[in-house]
Amino acid sequence: MAKRVALIGKPLKRRHSEIMHNAAFEHFSIDASYELREIEKAGIRGFVAETRDEEWLGFQVTAPYKLDVVEFLDEIEEGAERIGAVNSVARQQDGRLVGFNTDSPGFRRGAESEFGISLAGISASVAGAGGAARAVVDALVSAGASRVTICDVVPERAGTLAARYAGSVQAVAVGAPFEDALRTAELAVNATTVGMIQQGTSFDVAVLPATCAVFDVVYNPPETELLRKARTRGLRATNGLGMLVSQAEIAFERWTGVTDAGPVMRRALNQALGPTD
Repeated sequence: MAKRVALIGKPLKRRHSEIMHNAAFEHFSIDASYELREIEKAGIRGFVAETRDEEWLGFQVTAPYKLDVVEFLDEIEEGAERIGAVNSVARQQDGRLVGFNTDSPGFRRGAESEFGISLAGISASVAGAGGAARAVVDALVSAGASRVTICDVVPERAGTLAARYAGSVQAVAVGAPFEDALRTAELAVNATTVGMIQQGTSFDVAVLPATCAVFDVVYNPPETELLRKARTRGLRATNGLGMLVSQAEIAFERWTGVTDAGPVMRRALNQALGPTD
């Protein structure tokens, strides 16, 4: 029986996940397919019920349904509960549906592999406190970062995120307080949509030390203004493609048991979309 996986959300404008997973299914000779299912919120219950059938391996969830889907699942793993969102679901043999989140481990795997570093003991500064930032912060805290400083244009949002981690994360104001943290950062992360939706940068790379690595979760466009400026300074810098591929690889492993799909996925993106970094 051919197996199925789907991504639900609205709107679904990007094909990255479909390209990656279908390339991996083909490469590893797995009789399965990944499809995009743009649905209304009222259709979530019916869709989730459909995925309990044995032909399904599971599914993924993107905006705006990462919270809405939770009530229809049988179990939510601890990592997803900490982040406050489910982006992937695995169907068990008995039809039970387990929700998890691949963004946090995806960021860790992506950052560590792209820069050849460990997040354990690192001093990190993160711009943003939205969905992407929650995953980044969770990855840093879980890895044992020595310092995690965050800021957001909405101070209350940063404060709420920091409070989730009981003293392990410090929220500071935009401007001089955040720049002070950046001056001693070993890793600086843009976890906002600046560079994708709006022009500019979320922080000034000029204040970063020469040893700092810059991670921009944005991957479209492949090179943002932040990355251009960081590279001009000679800093190590990467976009969010490594995180995207890593989180897909983690979900694929949960569904199939295959542990090394990442290179296949990245090659498929480059072939379908052109150079992505």
